[in-house]
Amino acid sequence: MANITATAAGIGTAGDTTLGPVGVAYEMAVSSNPALRAFAHLPDTAQVAGTSGPLAGLAVGVKDIIDTADMPTGYGSRIDPAHVPAGDAWIVARIRELGGTVLGKTVTTEFAWRSPGATVNPHNSRHTPGGSSSGSAAVVAAGIVPLALGTQTIGSVIRPAAYCGVVGYKPSYGAIPRTGVHPLSWSLDHVGLFARDVATIAKAYGLFAAADPSDPHGDLPAGTAPEPGSATVAAERPRIAVIEPPAWDRVDPHQRALRDRAAAALTAAGATLEPVALDALYAQTLDDIMTVLRVEGRHIYEERVERFPDRTSDHLKALVADGAGISAKAYVAALENQKYLRRAMADDFAGYDAILTVPATGEAPEGLDNTGDPALCAPWTFIGAPAISLPAGFGPNGLPLGIQLVAPWGRDRQLLSVAAFAEATLATMG
Repeated sequence: MANITATAAGIGTAGDTTLGPVGVAYEMAVSSNPALRAFAHLPDTAQVAGTSGPLAGLAVGVKDIIDTADMPTGYGSRIDPAHVPAGDAWIVARIRELGGTVLGKTVTTEFAWRSPGATVNPHNSRHTPGGSSSGSAAVVAAGIVPLALGTQTIGSVIRPAAYCGVVGYKPSYGAIPRTGVHPLSWSLDHVGLFARDVATIAKAYGLFAAADPSDPHGDLPAGTAPEPGSATVAAERPRIAVIEPPAWDRVDPHQRALRDRAAAALTAAGATLEPVALDALYAQTLDDIMTVLRVEGRHIYEERVERFPDRTSDHLKALVADGAGISAKAYVAALENQKYLRRAMADDFAGYDAILTVPATGEAPEGLDNTGDPALCAPWTFIGAPAISLPAGFGPNGLPLGIQLVAPWGRDRQLLSVAAFAEATLATMG
């Protein structure tokens, strides 16, 4: 099966005034979900949250590790899939406050770790949509919702966005409060966004970026978060560093060639692109991120694995076991590297507006038993740097390929401006 889209099912479009945009999105979701399997929960009817506010009439998909008080939040787990939280997550409350509607809960891997959910890639159902935010990427790619929430602890927003051919944004660490988002690793978890264009991402980020005492980790420095509702303006003639990131040897020739074509197009559009060699410490991030995740994941999930051995996966059990074998010295050293690189990255890329790299090793792999390699996302997640994946073409199997743009921590508005420039440029590549 290829090209699973809601509009292909004959449901209608957002211009249908009979149902309204939320009603249309709901009908699309109901019709397409048997094939796409992207929603873990849909309510019995569309539940429009409000008729006023900047998000009024907007249907949003919410990853099923993000708490909703009026819908089950099962965390992709077999422990209690019908669990209904006592309250909304901070980001869900914010969506409702601004008039947006939570259309339904999108499929996640178990506790946002490695056990895949049921969702298929909308471009070809034999291929993974990526993970852990598989459902959110798929519902945006299928045309069901214009915006969906995901989370990223290694590569769970950027990689699914690339595989499904949509825009995926992982803001700076701490930019969007995580209260009510089930943790996988306190030092690495980010709330992220999926949309079909950069303008929607920029608007949503402007509305959601905040420092809140309910989530004290990683608050942005004063003045770096945009004013509420601010839009991004395309950068003029940006300077972009081109790198060969850690795990570059895993990137297939088609993905490498697409990056090079994108670089040529950006240069032709007026950008200045220059190769920059990475310090060796960036390569260490591939090990350091797993050290931090395993230690913190063990503390979060050890009790669940012990209590529910028949309802937790081998992947989760292995995470706990691996975390138990890591010394405090190794964990502290990894956190020190994280702090150092978060500061040093701005100096390492002084004079550049963004960094050009790739979001994945290539097209989405065939099969639904794994979600793909997140290594191309790992350094920027570890550092907490903002990153965005933009669709840029297709590979030999007809599946999407993208590019990834990155900037130092706290420079989200700068990155979104370069992304808007790049998006316009990539549209001319053909």
